[in-house]
Amino acid sequence: MKAKKIKEGIYWVGAIDWNLRNFHGYLTQRGTTYNAYLIIDEKITLIDTVKSNLKDEMLKRISDIIDPSKIDYIVSNHVEMDHSGAIPDIMGLAPDATIITCPNGEKGLKAHHFLGYKYKVVETGEKINIGKRNLEFVLTPMVHWPDNMICYVPEEKLLFSNDSFGQHLASSARFDDEYPLDIIMLEARKYYANIVLPYSKPVQKEIEAAKTLDIEIIAPSHGIIWRKYVKEIFSEYIKWASSVTEKKAIIIYDTMWHSTEKMAFAIQEVFEDKGYIAPVISLQHNHMSDIMTEIITAEYICVGSPTLNKNILPTVAAFLTYLQGLAPSNRKAIAFGSYGWGDKSIPKITEYFENSGFEIIDTFKVKFIPTEEYLKNMQETLNEKIK
Repeated sequence: MKAKKIKEGIYWVGAIDWNLRNFHGYLTQRGTTYNAYLIIDEKITLIDTVKSNLKDEMLKRISDIIDPSKIDYIVSNHVEMDHSGAIPDIMGLAPDATIITCPNGEKGLKAHHFLGYKYKVVETGEKINIGKRNLEFVLTPMVHWPDNMICYVPEEKLLFSNDSFGQHLASSARFDDEYPLDIIMLEARKYYANIVLPYSKPVQKEIEAAKTLDIEIIAPSHGIIWRKYVKEIFSEYIKWASSVTEKKAIIIYDTMWHSTEKMAFAIQEVFEDKGYIAPVISLQHNHMSDIMTEIITAEYICVGSPTLNKNILPTVAAFLTYLQGLAPSNRKAIAFGSYGWGDKSIPKITEYFENSGFEIIDTFKVKFIPTEEYLKNMQETLNEKIK
C-alpha cells in the first residue's frame, strides 16, 4: 500500500473503501475513499485521517514515506468520524503531536474521542509555518458541520477542501485526468445533492473565500483529486450553490393499480411538448439518493401517490421527508394522485411542498382510474401553467 505523490514532498496516504454501498442513507454504488494527506517539511504534517476500520491501510501508506511517530501536526478539518476516526491511533504513535483545528473542532474531537490531546486552535486568516511551506486556514462552518474548515498551502497553490468538491468514488486513480470525467462529475453532483445541498448559503461564502486564493490543485476528503479540471468543478459548485436549474422536470411517483402511474406519464407528455427534459421515476425501482442527483438541476418537482390508509404510500413519504431535509430552493411543484373512498394523498404531498418552500403550480387528483378525457383535461390545464 504505497503513498501517492501529489507534489514534491506532499502525498496522498488515505484509504479506499471498495465495498461501501450506503453512506448516511444514500447509495454509494462506486464505494468511496477517505483521503488523508502527508506533508514532509520541517514540521511533518498530516491533513486529516480515515475511518477507524481502515486505519492500518493509512498507516502503511504513511510508513511508506516516514515513521508515523515523527508526525508533528495533525490538521483536523472536520470532526466527523470518517475523517477523525484514526486520530487516536496516530496520537498513540506520535503522542507529542499537536492537533490543529478550529474552536468547534476542538469541542467536537473532545466529545468524540474523550482524550486530552495537545491542540492548536485556529481562526480564519491564521497561518502556521511548517518550514518551506505555510498552512493558511479558512473556517467554513456548516459546510456541512459547525466544525468544518479548509486548509490552503500557498507555496503549492494547493487547497485541502475537506468535504467540498468531493465524491464517493473508490478508485486506484487519484487524479481527475486519470479517470472518466463524466463519472467524477456525476458523483460530485450526487455528493452535493445528498450531503451539501442544505448548506448552499455557507457554500457560497466558502466559494467567495476560495476565489481569493490561487488554486492549482483541490484535494478533497473523498474521491478524486482535482488538478486538470479545477475550473470546471468550481463552476459546477457555483451553479449548485446558487440553485441554478435547467429546463427540466422530474416526475416521481409510486402507484398501486397504475392509476397514479398513468397520470405521471400524462404529465411527462406535457413537459416534453414544452421542450423540457422530463424523466419519470418510480420509487419502487429507484433510490431517493439517485433521484436527488437529478433534482439538483430540475426546475419542476412533480410527486404522485395514491391514498393509502388516509395517507400517502410509505415510499413517497420517505422520499418527501428526505427531500424536505435537503431543502432545494427556488423549485416549482406539482402534486398528483388517485384515490378510492378517501382523498388524502394530495393534501399530504402539498404539506411537504409547503414546508419545503416550493411554489405549488397545481394539484391533480382522480377517483379510481383516470379516463382518457380526464387525462386530456389535466394536460390542457397543465399546458397553460407551464411556461
